[in-house]
Amino acid sequence: METTTSLRRYDLDWLRFFAIILLLFYHTGMLFSSWGWHVKNEETSLLFNYWMIWSHDWRMPLLLFISGAGTFMALGKRSKAQFVRERFTKLFVPLAFGMFVIVPPQIYFERIAEFSSFWEFYPTTFDFDPYPKGNFSWHHLWFIAYLLIYSILILPLLAFLRKPVSQGFKTFMEQIFTKPVAALMIPAVIILLSQLVLRPYFPNETHDFQDWAYFVFYFLFFAFGLIFYSNPKLWDSLGRNRKIFLSAAVLILIPFYGSFLHFRGAWSLPMNPDDVESFFDVTSIFLSWFTVLTIISYGQFYLNRPHPILKYINEGLYPFYILHQTVIIVIGYYICKWDLSIWAKYWIISFGTLEICLGIYFGLIRPFNGVRFLFGMKPVDAEKSEDLKNHSFKTT
Repeated sequence: METTTSLRRYDLDWLRFFAIILLLFYHTGMLFSSWGWHVKNEETSLLFNYWMIWSHDWRMPLLLFISGAGTFMALGKRSKAQFVRERFTKLFVPLAFGMFVIVPPQIYFERIAEFSSFWEFYPTTFDFDPYPKGNFSWHHLWFIAYLLIYSILILPLLAFLRKPVSQGFKTFMEQIFTKPVAALMIPAVIILLSQLVLRPYFPNETHDFQDWAYFVFYFLFFAFGLIFYSNPKLWDSLGRNRKIFLSAAVLILIPFYGSFLHFRGAWSLPMNPDDVESFFDVTSIFLSWFTVLTIISYGQFYLNRPHPILKYINEGLYPFYILHQTVIIVIGYYICKWDLSIWAKYWIISFGTLEICLGIYFGLIRPFNGVRFLFGMKPVDAEKSEDLKNHSFKTT
């Protein structure tokens, strides 16, 4: 009998789409929030901070959790060597291509005053001097770099979970995590303990394989996604407990925003500044896990159904992720100079980025096997490739 987790999970496909689209609006918001970024609008608004501080805590953990589940599916009937080759093609090739082609315009527009043109700037990429001192970086593609390493690190566990000998371990996990309070608290406490040990020594999120606290933080979401997905009964229990997870995700917002508003000066908590900051960090960890569980559980219950458009969305999400931040920065640099309100600029950049990325995808990526390879996509046969070219040029 085929298990639930060996079937196509349409809910994960829809949630992956949701998470990537959220990144589009989040990264556009970085132009207008009070936080520093590569390119900024002259006028900023704290309204962006209020929703972005919340979504920041779960947007990437959600993607890592989904990626962990997807990695369990990716092994399939492949050998370990085949799995590593597939991960290399899908992850390392787009990462290398992105670092030399997609990311450099981001750095150029951040430092445009230092160069007479992009072509004067571009050779400095090959100095291989790491950003921010130099001009060589993977910027938002850190997610791909980390996912590649996570996939290799998790391979022994992944191979174990695919063998019959793992049934005892799966049953043990099932007995624990099908209980909603345990599913909420035990992973959250494990993640918290890792951060209590590591963050005093590695406090910053630098995405350079030296931010060990955040490296472990994201890896644990990836690992829990794989573990939960490996057992159909455990996975199905998430949907049944969705209301409890939602209650926890809502209630945690009280201490989360309570401490955040303390930083904003809305009120003063009876704690010293260091204690408030520690309290906020701890609350953020619980918010991350509670929110990811809530989204996964409701997605499982309501979104696990196919749609004709879903296969086209799935195919284009990866290239869209690779492209989106560069497009935001390039068009944002110019649109931020326009004499418009913040919100007008925000929506123009958001939907302009969406349209440009779709145009690049349908016109330059999807029809051509060579370009598909650079963006981590599977090739299409010659006949289908010709059809894609004809269709793409008609729609762009």
